[in-house]
Amino acid sequence: MFNSREIFVASIRDVAKAAGVSLGTVSNAINRPEVLAPLTLRKVQKVIEEMGFVPNASARNLRAGRNRVIGLVVPDISNPFFTALAMGVNDAAFAAKYVVILCNTDESTDKESQYLEVLSAQNVEGILITPARETIRALAKVVEKGIRLALVDRPALGLQACSVAVNDSYGGSLALTHLHELGHRKILLLTGSEDIPQVADRNTGIRESMKEISANQLPQIMELRLDSMSASNAYDAMMKKIESGVDFTGIICGNDLIALGAIRALREKNIAVPEDVSVIGYDDIDFAGSANVPLTSISQPAYELGFAAAELIISECENPERHVHQRIEFQPRLVVRSSTAPTKSHRANLRIS
Repeated sequence: MFNSREIFVASIRDVAKAAGVSLGTVSNAINRPEVLAPLTLRKVQKVIEEMGFVPNASARNLRAGRNRVIGLVVPDISNPFFTALAMGVNDAAFAAKYVVILCNTDESTDKESQYLEVLSAQNVEGILITPARETIRALAKVVEKGIRLALVDRPALGLQACSVAVNDSYGGSLALTHLHELGHRKILLLTGSEDIPQVADRNTGIRESMKEISANQLPQIMELRLDSMSASNAYDAMMKKIESGVDFTGIICGNDLIALGAIRALREKNIAVPEDVSVIGYDDIDFAGSANVPLTSISQPAYELGFAAAELIISECENPERHVHQRIEFQPRLVVRSSTAPTKSHRANLRIS
């Protein structure tokens, strides 16, 4: 049997009765202690302590039109990049006493739209989103409803919103320059649809870099588009590509999962990485360095992206009148490991020179 006294939870009415004051006085002692006389304040605080009364923060937030909840919408939480990003968001939110609702769209614009509607109906204070595709109109509708919005891993072009992104154009340039300097002149671009803004930006960086290369050194770029930027999809696509002939010496991949899937297919077909084909990924996820062939990758700070974005949206929630939308851009960097190497002809030229 439970003893009723052991599970007694004091209410604000219990505190008021025990202290011999009104409900309003107890409320002031909690929320506006400066308006009470010192003796009255001490008396109420003593009763609160003795009774173990815990003020109902949820009720106070509701009365103030606040719930301290933000939504996070990502295209693929199974991708370690977005897992790290979500951890950054969660840590920043936890420090500010906010709760995060995580929504995974599976790269579906339909799911994305439904999640935006659900989060709006839940009256979240703000939404952080990495759009699955080019969905500016849908996001603009969210802003029009008065919901605070911040874009993560994507600049907020044309939107009244904060954004935290990576200079993906520069990232694409880094990848191409690295393979070109290793002597690669036939390069396969293995990535997703250009409907994905990050993919389009990286491809822009590749094209811009080619303008800086002399005509006699210009690489040939072949493109293979994937429906989904997953390791399994990359593996299947690469197996088919190998069957039709390996006419490339280097591969630039849309992310590290694609790179790992491609390497698996190459090795199963006895094509050595990097001796026969060099592979470069993108994201530099946690286990990129501990893969069977440690992966050269374009590193972008996923955790820091999430943390910074959460800080921006929380700042806007806390001080909406004084908030100024910000655009934060991180710079990617090249991390060289064992999956890229000079071509055989380039190695021979180096020996001769």
